[in-house]
Amino acid sequence: MCGIVGLFLKDRALQPRLGALLGEMLVIMGQRGPDSAGFAIYGDTAPGTTKLTYRDTGAAANAERLDSEIEASLGRSVVVGRRGSHITASVPEAAEAEVRALIAERHKTLRLVGSGKRMELFKEVGTPAEVAARFDMAGMSGTHGVGHTRMATESAVTTDGAHPFSTGPDQCLVHNGSLSNHNSVRRMLRHEGISFGTDNDSEVAAGYLTWRMREGATLREALESSLDDLDGFFTFLVATENGFAVLRDEIACKPAVMAESDGYVAFASEYRALSVLPGIEKARIFEPEPAKTYVWERQ
Repeated sequence: MCGIVGLFLKDRALQPRLGALLGEMLVIMGQRGPDSAGFAIYGDTAPGTTKLTYRDTGAAANAERLDSEIEASLGRSVVVGRRGSHITASVPEAAEAEVRALIAERHKTLRLVGSGKRMELFKEVGTPAEVAARFDMAGMSGTHGVGHTRMATESAVTTDGAHPFSTGPDQCLVHNGSLSNHNSVRRMLRHEGISFGTDNDSEVAAGYLTWRMREGATLREALESSLDDLDGFFTFLVATENGFAVLRDEIACKPAVMAESDGYVAFASEYRALSVLPGIEKARIFEPEPAKTYVWERQ
């Protein structure tokens, strides 16, 4: 059974600890999903730049070489770094398409897993503790983030099947549950120009929300529409550039608990993951209601 965690910081003083706090929550959820894990962190960004996160499927790409290639192509310096099996590149927004094409042509082992002004996304096979350590999660700062621990009950244990799934800029989704109509929804979304890299039903949910918001819906409206259009049982935790949202289906058979204080809003599949947060004893603890959308965003 998969586990979900999320942390939205209201208190700026906690931002340097985002990765450490979210990582501790993720590790605690390891018994729910021990075969793979992933997380997305929303951190600082330079104006006019886009962050691209790639997974190196062959562990062959050299970040310094890639940095030089992009700089030579653009005629200006960029920021390229490596965390574990992933490479991040901060590039000018206007040159994003050019950089993507360059990497696709010259670095066949790199697979794009996420992009956006503020989002960096990491996932791998392994226990949550191993994944958190591999990417030095404790050293990351930011305003909010989400994480997922996976137990692959309906598919192979692969990094491609690990969460989060990102199908739009600065948007990602983690999911606990199962969708029964994901194949028909996937076919519809492909006609609408949404592309998918896996057969995972959770990626379809992410793509559905991307499509709805591309058509003009707010995050809240897109989630509310999913109650009519997506069949199955689910708990969605969706992150965007400005915040995150939670939605459970009408039956709400998957466990979920939340905490809100002056310093943060936190979500987890079990309370024990919330118990490590500072000041949790003073937070308001509640279970999100079925078919009700909860949204926290910065203006």
